[in-house]
Amino acid sequence: MQAPHNATDSDGFRLRGLAFSRIDAFSDVVFGFAITLLVVSLEVPRTFEELNHSLRGFIPFAICFLMLILLWYSHYKFFRRYGLHDNATIVINGILLFVVLFYVYPLKFLFTVLTNGWIGQDASAFGSGAQMRELMILYGLGFIAVYVLFTTLHWNAWRQRMTLQLNPVELFLTRSAMLEYTLMVAVGLISVLVALFIPRHLIGLAGFVYMSLWFVGWGHGRWESRRLKRIPTLQA
Repeated sequence: MQAPHNATDSDGFRLRGLAFSRIDAFSDVVFGFAITLLVVSLEVPRTFEELNHSLRGFIPFAICFLMLILLWYSHYKFFRRYGLHDNATIVINGILLFVVLFYVYPLKFLFTVLTNGWIGQDASAFGSGAQMRELMILYGLGFIAVYVLFTTLHWNAWRQRMTLQLNPVELFLTRSAMLEYTLMVAVGLISVLVALFIPRHLIGLAGFVYMSLWFVGWGHGRWESRRLKRIPTLQA
């Protein structure tokens, strides 16, 4: 947990987790396995029709792959910055990895259905409108859980700020990360509430709520960059 003063990221955060740990190794294996579960097919197509069917799964696979890579990067950045290996971090990280694995198939199913609808293919994967509502609620709860856990990881780092010897820039970036993930949790919560109470024929609006994540990320990024410039960087 020692902070190498000569290694920093682009924001000036000193990197305490440069050594590859068993937590890193285990987490990478889990993320790799989650991506493996997204693979369209484990068998080589034997006919052109089978190949064509497999290719139709490329778009949902690409979307889910990108989402998992973004989660992995957030995970990677946290452990590079803080290098924590305490019991609380291990427990929170374990729960996070469990949620990621559990939601792989619901995630792939959701984007497969949406993609089929976009390209005009048969999207009748639901027996009733209530099932679509349940899927959006299930996805929303998973989204909320992931970012609650990321918030908790950063809160645990904030709790150990004296031990980690976080400087003013690092303290601000830790609080900023907690704020960003809390805002994402709020977006997920709004989507779940929309899915719960909106009429069935408008249930798709619960998905459009997630488009606000772009504005949340853009607004938070601008706020963070402005505030960061006002904080004097401590010299090691």
